Amino acid sequence: MAEGSNSHRRSAFSPGLAVLLSGDEAKISPQKSHLVSYHDEIGHQAVERTLEHIFDLPHKSLVRPPGPIDAGFIRLILRNQARKFDLDWEKCNHGYQGSILIVDRGAGQSKVVLDDLSICGKFKSIREPLLVESSAPFSSARANACVWKGKWMYEVTLETSGVQQLGWATISSPFTDQKGVGDADDSYSYDGRRVTKWNNDAKPYGQPWAVGDVIGCGINLDAGEISFYRNGISLGIAFDGIRNIELKKGYYAAISLSEGERCHLNFGSHPFRYPVDGFDPIEAPPRCRMFTSYLLRCLFRLLEVQNLEKSESAYFEKLRRVKKFAPLQELFHPISRRICAEFFSAVKGSQECLEYIAWGSLTTFLLDVFRAREPHDFSCLDQVLDLFLRFQGCTPLLQELIVALSCMCKAAPLVLTECPYSGSYPFLALACRLLRHKDVMHLWWNSEDFAFSFEGFLTRKIPNKQDLQCLIPSVWWPGSSEDEVSMTLTMTTLSDAIKKIEEMHHELCSLLICFTPPVSPSQPPGSIFRIFYGFFWVCIIIQSELWDRVGFLHKGGKRKFPTQLLFRNDAYYSVVPRIGGSPNILMYYQADAVEDEVQWDEGCMDDEETRVTHTTTQKPCCCSITDVTEGVRYKDNAKYIPSTSKGPCKPMPERSSHVAAECSGRSLGDDIEEKPSTSTQSEIDYGYQTLHNLESIPMAAQSSSEALKDEELLDVMLLLYHLGISPNFRQASFYFMSQQSQSISLLEETDRQIREKSCAEQVRRLKEARNSYHEDWWIVSGIVFGMISEWINLFIVWCTFPWYRATLFSPWKQRGMYATCMWVVELLLVLSESKIMFHYVPEFYVESLVDCFHALRRSDPPFVSPAAFLKQGLASFVTLVVKHFDDTRIVNPDLKDLLLQSISVLVQYKEFMHVFENNQEAINGLPRSLLSAFDNRSWIPVTNILFRLCKGSGFASSKNAESSSSATFQVLLRETCIHEQELFFSFLNRLFNTLSWTMTEFSMSIREMQDKHQVADLQQRKCSVIFDISCNLARILEFCTREIPCAFLMGPDMNLRRLTELIVFILNHIISAADAEFFDMTLRRPGQQLEKTNRTMILAPLVGIILNLMECSSTSEHRELNDVMAVFASMDCPATIHFGLQYLLSYNWSNVLRGDASLAKLAQLEEFSHYFRRITMAVDGKEEHNTSSGDEDDDTCCICYNCDSDATFQPCHHKSCFGCINRHLLNSQRCFFCNAVVTSVTRITDS
Repeated sequence: MAEGSNSHRRSAFSPGLAVLLSGDEAKISPQKSHLVSYHDEIGHQAVERTLEHIFDLPHKSLVRPPGPIDAGFIRLILRNQARKFDLDWEKCNHGYQGSILIVDRGAGQSKVVLDDLSICGKFKSIREPLLVESSAPFSSARANACVWKGKWMYEVTLETSGVQQLGWATISSPFTDQKGVGDADDSYSYDGRRVTKWNNDAKPYGQPWAVGDVIGCGINLDAGEISFYRNGISLGIAFDGIRNIELKKGYYAAISLSEGERCHLNFGSHPFRYPVDGFDPIEAPPRCRMFTSYLLRCLFRLLEVQNLEKSESAYFEKLRRVKKFAPLQELFHPISRRICAEFFSAVKGSQECLEYIAWGSLTTFLLDVFRAREPHDFSCLDQVLDLFLRFQGCTPLLQELIVALSCMCKAAPLVLTECPYSGSYPFLALACRLLRHKDVMHLWWNSEDFAFSFEGFLTRKIPNKQDLQCLIPSVWWPGSSEDEVSMTLTMTTLSDAIKKIEEMHHELCSLLICFTPPVSPSQPPGSIFRIFYGFFWVCIIIQSELWDRVGFLHKGGKRKFPTQLLFRNDAYYSVVPRIGGSPNILMYYQADAVEDEVQWDEGCMDDEETRVTHTTTQKPCCCSITDVTEGVRYKDNAKYIPSTSKGPCKPMPERSSHVAAECSGRSLGDDIEEKPSTSTQSEIDYGYQTLHNLESIPMAAQSSSEALKDEELLDVMLLLYHLGISPNFRQASFYFMSQQSQSISLLEETDRQIREKSCAEQVRRLKEARNSYHEDWWIVSGIVFGMISEWINLFIVWCTFPWYRATLFSPWKQRGMYATCMWVVELLLVLSESKIMFHYVPEFYVESLVDCFHALRRSDPPFVSPAAFLKQGLASFVTLVVKHFDDTRIVNPDLKDLLLQSISVLVQYKEFMHVFENNQEAINGLPRSLLSAFDNRSWIPVTNILFRLCKGSGFASSKNAESSSSATFQVLLRETCIHEQELFFSFLNRLFNTLSWTMTEFSMSIREMQDKHQVADLQQRKCSVIFDISCNLARILEFCTREIPCAFLMGPDMNLRRLTELIVFILNHIISAADAEFFDMTLRRPGQQLEKTNRTMILAPLVGIILNLMECSSTSEHRELNDVMAVFASMDCPATIHFGLQYLLSYNWSNVLRGDASLAKLAQLEEFSHYFRRITMAVDGKEEHNTSSGDEDDDTCCICYNCDSDATFQPCHHKSCFGCINRHLLNSQRCFFCNAVVTSVTRITDS
C-alpha cells in the first residue's frame, strides 16, 4: 500500500521507540505498544524532549524559546522540516530526468494517462482518469509516457478477469482490431486468462488471474528484461534480451482489452499496493508526498503520547514513575491543530497530491490509529476526524479516502494467518466508523463516486485455484488420507473471517438505509437506494433484517402490490420477457381497465386448517427461529453517532421471540413514510436518531410518491437475483454436481493403487496422476467459490465445507429468503387470477422464486427440518408449481420446465410428498396435467415424477421404495386414466414410443463402447442415464398394466400387441449383450452400489408386466378379453421369446425377492413359459402342415409379415394389415408407402 508497503498491519508511523509489553499484560492486550523514553534521566523530561520525539528531531536539538511554546513555535519547527523534505524530493526525482518522456495530453506535464491518439477501438472511462472498460471487440492503447533506461513499473487492478493483454510496446507497434499489445516485435504482454505471454507468438507463462488481482508490469531496461507480478508475487522473467531503443523513443506502458473487460491503471498516481524494490512508478510521486507523510507520522506520535498519559494500566503507572515524557494536556490542541493546518495547506489545490495521500499515507495512518484488529480505538479515530473536519480542505480529501477504501476492499485477499480480521474487514470497519459521522456521510452522499464506492464496499475478492491452495493447503473428504483436523480448523478460521466481513456489510447497509439525504424537496430515510440498483442482500437487509420491529417481508394481514410495476416501460423493462410473451406482443392486450393495485390477505390461498401466516398462532419458519447461535447483528446498526460520541459498536442479538409475536406490526414502508426530513433543522440540532424512536416523531406532510415503496424494492430485489445470482448458481451447480463425485472417486482409486504397488516407477506415475486429480478437485472447489459472484452469491453446496456454510447461509439471509419466497408465491397466485395482469408478470419473478426456494431448501446447515419447510409458510408453493407447469398462458417452455422440475425434485422426499397429498390443487389437477405434459420436451421430468408416485408396488421393488411413493396419487392416476380414456391412450402411445427409443439408444451406446477398448467417461455417464430413464419408463408401464389392465385386454388388441413387441424388443437387447461384466460395469457410476446398476432394474418390470396381464386374464369374468398368450404366440420370433422367458426364470432374483409370495410369482412366470412353449409348438406344426400342402398366402402384410393385408389407405389404396395402419396413424397421418395424406382407412372385408 503506502510508502513501499502493501500491508496496513505494519505501521508506517512507528516512532522507533516502541517496545511490546511482556508478561501477562501483553497477552491481554497484544495490539498495544507503549512508548519508553530513550533518555537515561529519572523522572519527568522537559517539554522540548517530548517535542523532539514527536517531530523526530535529534536529541537535545530543541532549545526552549524565551516565550511560551505555542502554535508559532510549532510552525517554525515544521517549516524548517519542510525545507529538508523539499531537498530530499529533488534528490529522489533526479532519476526521472533523462529517463522518461511524458507528452502532455491535457492532463498536465507530469501526469501519466492513456494517450487518446494511440487508442484503437474504444475505451469507456468508468472513473476518471484511469478506470477504463473496452466497449469495442478489441481495444488497445498506450500511455503518454515512454522510458528508455532504468527500472520502471505500473500496476493494473483487474475489475474483470477475461482476456486482457498487459505490458509494454514501442510507438511503432501496430494496434488494430485484431492485433494489440504483444502482437509485434517490440511489443510484450501477459494474459492471465489464457495464462500466456505474447511477443508475436504466445507461450505459456504465469498463473491464471482473478478479479481483484493486482498485476505489476515491470521493465528493467538496464538488463533488457520484462517481468510480471501477481499480488506482489513474481511470475518470473517473461522476456529477456529486449531491444534497446533510442532516446525519447522508448517503451510505453500499453494495454489491450476484449469487449467488456475493465481494469484500473496505476502509473504512480497513488502508491503501489505491491511495490517491488528497485522499480519506480512511471509517474513521479507528488512533491508534497514526503512532507505530508511526515506530518501524519508526527500526529500519530502525538496521539501515542496522549494515550500514554490517559492510560490507567498498572504497567503505565510503573512506567510513569521511572521514565516519562512531559505532560502535554495543554499543548495537545495547539500542536495537533498546527500539524493539521500544515497538512491541509500542503495538499490544498493539488489533485495529484490529494489522491496520492488519500490512497497512501492517510489510509495507513487512519488504520494505525483505528487498529486493523479488534479492539478498535474508536475514541482516538473520532478525535482525529473531529480535528480534520475543522479544516476546509478536508472534504475532497475524505471523499477520495472513501473511494480508496472501497477500491481496497475489492483487491484485499483473505490471508489465513491474519484471520478473522483479514480481507476487506479493516477497510470496511474503518469506513463504517467514519460514516457514522454525519458530516462524512453527507460529503460521501454528495460525491460523484457514491454509487461506485458503495459497490466497492460490498465487493469481496474471490480466490482462484492458486489462492485456494494457499488458503486451504489440506483438502480432506471421507476416506482420504489427508488431515481432517487441519482442514476443519482452516475452514473454521476462514468462516470467522467471512462473518466479520458480512457484519460490516450489514452495518454499512444499516447506516445507509436510515440516512436522510439533505436535499430539497425532502426525502425519507432509505430513499438513498433509489439512485442505483443496489444488491440483492441489501434489499434483504432492508426488508427483513434491519429493524427490531418487523420488516415489510414479515408483515402479516392485508397485502398489496401496485400493478404499475408490471406495466412499466423504462429502458430495461421494455425488453424483459414476460410470462405472456415479449412486450411487443403484449402491447395488443387491453390493459387500460386494470386496477392500480391488487390486494389480498396473507395465506388466503391455503386451507384454514393448514394455514400458517404471520398472524396465526403458529408462525412461519422465518419468524419462528430463535436459536441464539445464529449470526451477529449490531444494536446500533440503524443509529448514527454524532462527532462527540466515543463509544464502540455493540453487538445486537438475533431476532428474539417477541419479534415473532409482533409479526402483524408495521412495515418498513410505514416507518419510512412517518419519519420527517431533518434537512431543515439547524446544524447544532441535526442528529441521527435510532429507529426505535421513530414512533414518537410526527408525520410530515409529503406525498406517498416520495417514500421508498416496499414493493418497488421487492421488484428490484428479484431483478438483481435474476441478473447477478441465478445464472451463476445454475452454472456452478451443474459443474459441481458433475465433477465432484468423479474427482473423489479417481483420488480414492489412485490412493488404493499406490498402497498396492511396489514398483517405484509405477508409484511415481500414480502419484503424478493423483496430483492431477487433486488439481481437478481444486478446480471444482475454485469454481464453486468463484460462483459466489463479484460480491456474494447463492450457490448451494451440501458438502462438509464450513466455508460455504459461513459464506452463503447466514441465518439472517435464510430468514430473508424464506420470507421473500412466501411473499412472491402469494403475489403470483393472486396475479394468476387475472387474465390480463398475469401475462405481464416478468419471467424473472418466477425464475428468481424457484431458484431462491431450492437454494434455501438445500442450504447447509438446514434452515429448518424438511417436515416444517413447506408446511410452515410455503405450502402455497406447491399450489403454484402444480397449477402453472402446464399453463397455456406461459409462453416460454423453459419456464414451464422450471416449475415441472421443482415438482420432480420435491416428490422425491416423503415430507414434501405429504404436502402434495394434502394440497387441493395437486389432488384435483396434477395427474391429468402430468399425462398431458408427457410430450417431446417434458417427458423426462414427467417420467421422474410418475415413477416417484408409482414406485414401490412393482415386481422385485426395493424394500425402501415405498418411503417416497404415494398411494393417494396412485389411486388418482388410476381414476384419471379410466375416466379420460382418450388422454390415457395418447399418453400410452407416447410412452411406447419413448421407451422404444431410449432402449434403442442404450443398445447402440453399449455396442459402441464394446467396439472400443477405452470407454469415455462422458459416454459411460450418458449410457447410464439412458438406462435409468428406460427403467423408470418400464416401471410406469408396469403400473399401467396393474392398475388399468383393461386398456390392454379389452377392445382392439393394438395396445396389447405393442406392449408385447416392446417386451420382446427389450429382452432381445438386454440378453444379447455379449459381455455381461462389461454391461454391468458400463452402467455403474462412481458411488453407486452394485445391486442398483445391473439388469435387475430393467428385467423386473418386464416380469411384472407379464404377471399383471396373466393375473388379470385369469381372474376377470369378461370373456371378451384379448388373449395374452395368443398375442405372444403370434409374434414372428417364438424362439427369442422362449429364450427370454427362460433367461428370466434362471436369473438370480435372490437379492431382490423375499418370501413365499415372491416365489409364487416366479412359479406363475414358469407356468406362462410352459404354456407359451406348448402353443408355439402347436402353431409350428400347423404351419409345417400348411407349407407341405402347398398353400401359400400372397396377401401377407409387408410391414409385420404376420397378418393378412386387410385394410387400405385412402385415397392412395396402398394395402397393409389394419393393426399396422392404426399404429402408424397414431404418430403420422401420411401413407408409409407414398407419403400421401391419409383421409380414411377402409377394411377390405367391409368393402
